This record gives sequence, structure tokens and C-alpha cells, in this order.
Amino acid sequence: MAIIAPFRAVRPKLDLASQVAAPPYDVVSLEEARNLSKGNPYSFLRVSRAELELDPDLEPYSDTVYAHGAKNLRNLINTETLIQEGQPMFGVYRQRWGTCEQTGLVALASVHEYDQGIIKKHELTRPVKESDRVKIIETHESQSGPVLLFFRRPKTFKNWLESVTNTSPDLQFVADDQVEHTVWSIRDNSEIHNLIEKFNDIEIMYIADGHHRSAAASRVYETRNASNMLEPSANEKGFLSVIFPHDELQILPYNRVVRDLNGMTPSKFHETLGNYYELCPTSRPGNPKPKGFDMYLNGQWHQATPLSEDASSMRGTSENPVASLAVSVLTEKVLEPLLGITDQRSDPRIDFVGGVRGTKPLEKMVDEGAWSVAFWLYPTTIEELMAVSDAECIMPPKSTWFEPKLRDGLFIHMLKS
Repeated sequence: MAIIAPFRAVRPKLDLASQVAAPPYDVVSLEEARNLSKGNPYSFLRVSRAELELDPDLEPYSDTVYAHGAKNLRNLINTETLIQEGQPMFGVYRQRWGTCEQTGLVALASVHEYDQGIIKKHELTRPVKESDRVKIIETHESQSGPVLLFFRRPKTFKNWLESVTNTSPDLQFVADDQVEHTVWSIRDNSEIHNLIEKFNDIEIMYIADGHHRSAAASRVYETRNASNMLEPSANEKGFLSVIFPHDELQILPYNRVVRDLNGMTPSKFHETLGNYYELCPTSRPGNPKPKGFDMYLNGQWHQATPLSEDASSMRGTSENPVASLAVSVLTEKVLEPLLGITDQRSDPRIDFVGGVRGTKPLEKMVDEGAWSVAFWLYPTTIEELMAVSDAECIMPPKSTWFEPKLRDGLFIHMLKS
């Protein structure tokens, strides 16, 4: 049973919403955050990336940064740039980007169901990033970056939220990245109750994006629950989420660049790779075949397709669906044995680039000489992600890039209200 709860959301004043709303803190660099917030005192990046206003030499995980972000959040509330709802409510949040349209319910998901595995994971978290989110929640007394959850759409959810989205929205704007954001409110008690009842029929939900945020919410609740002085409130039993049907989400590849060729020349690496893949030059990168990849090496893109005699070793099973993922095949056949990268989470010789950025940045990174080879992967599918989560397996790091991204600052969950 999927438990959801309404909450007294803190939301931007309608005429300032487009200026408040900001990309997630972890998809923009500090330099990008400074540029995006320049000349905009309302940008939520001043809360989520508070270091952009501070000394560039300051450690980003310092107490000064967390305190400054909390101060900026309080200032937005005190000046009524952000206003808290009078009663618990649900939000409806639709995004349109090109041919992609996804409509989600803004609600609190259950920390208990996360801890029990009813909300399923597919990634490991990094302790430093998880602790960073814990400090932000504790210092800001809020959750401002929603977790992107999804459920397998049953037939009863065929007309998902149409009764709401057919009405006039609270706000609508198109951001600089050409994503259209539209928001509605559900305040009627009977509608709220009906949605809670509908989710009772959903057995499980899945994390798409936000493993660190959900893990941090669980840690905050556990800490306060264990303390006699800090009894957790009802609000702390839930974490801020936007929940979508599975068939509306879009996954782009999470691509790789590698700094060196592990002692090989480009021609030797190309020759060795030919033992496992058919390599064909291509002038249209970004469209690899299943279980394959496109590779940029020595100024040329190549499409790599697994050789038929090697394909049997690339099949996953119901017990281990991870093995058939394109990112797993690349790891098993190329990154580990040929390039010597055994831990993608910590090896400085590898980096990751979201598919939304296109192929040109990969070319630039290699052409400028700091990186030797780039790989554009066949994207993980939503069905593959569910199979991995259902089998309680873990994907390789940086296996999925969901796009469009949810904006921070449109809905904020205050732990004390």
C-alpha cells in the first residue's frame, strides 16, 4: 500500500514563481548557479546553492554555507516571496518538453515505507552527498528538493488527474531550458481523501531521481525519533515527492568520459575493442543500438554494436536484471578489463555527462585533451529500472538521467508548521 499525505506547502507568490523556481542544486555547477541567479534576488539557488553568494574559497560543506542558505530561505518567507498554505493540500505539477509530457502529484511519501522497501531503490548513495542533504534539512528545517517517484500505472489510473488539469492552473511558465511548468492545487477534502484511497491500491512505488534526498529524510527522522528531546512531528514522517505514472517518464543516457586509455594508444584501444564490438564510423552520434554505445575517439565517432558470438554473455536474468543494462555491458566489457576502472564511484579517471547536454560537450572534452575517450550509452528503459528495483538489485552509478528535471522552490515542505 502506498501511503501519501497532504501538507501545508510553502509556495512562491504567483507573480514571482518563475523567478523563484530553479534547477535542482545537483545538476548545475557553482559557476552555472552564479550565472543563472545573477540579477535575480528571488532565485531558489540562493537557498539550495547558498555558496554562490559567499567567498569562492569557502568549503561548500561548511556550517557557514548551510546557515546562509537557511537565512536566505527565512528571508524569502519573511518578505512573502514564499507563502505557506493555510491547510494541508496536494499539488499537481505538469512538465512539457518537446514531445514529452509528464503530470505528477505533489505529496508527502512515507519515510516508513521507504525504510521498509515499499518505496524501492536502485542506487547506492554516497555518504558525503547524503550527509550534505541531512545538514540542509536540519539547518533549513525543510525539504525543498522533491524526490521524483513513480508507480506502475494500473488501469484505474488511466485518466490520471484529468479532473484537475482540465481546470485553470495556478501558474504556468516556460523556463530558459524551454520546459513548460504548470501547477494546480487540490484543496478540496473529498478530492484529497479520494487520492489517498486510490494510492491504497498501489502496492509499491519506485525512486526515479532523489536517492540522497529520500535517504537523508529517513536519517533525520531516525535521529529525532531516537532523541527524547526532539520527538519527530507528523511532518517528519513524510518526505517531499512528485509522483508520476511510469509510462510518462523519459530516461536519457548518462554518458561517460575517461581520462586516459590505460597505457594504450588510440589505435591499439580501437583494435582491442574490435574483439567485442563491431565498430563503424558514424556522423550521427547519439543513436546507439541496444546494449551498444557510440564512442568518440581520436576525433571520430564510432557506433559500437556487440558481436553476435559475445551477445550471450550480455543477457540478464530475472534474478540479476542488471547484467543486461547497456551501462553494465560497457562496465564489464570495456571500463573494467580494458581501461582499468573498477570503481566508478571513486575513480577520478572517469566522469559523467547527462544526455540532455548532447554530443558536442563530449567532443569538446576529448578534443581539448583532458579526456581521451567518450561513450554515449544506449539509455536504460523504465521497464529495466523496475525490473532491477523489483529484484532488489543495484545499478552501476549514474545509470539514468531523467529529463525534464523537477524545479526546486515551487513546493517546500516545512518540518515545523
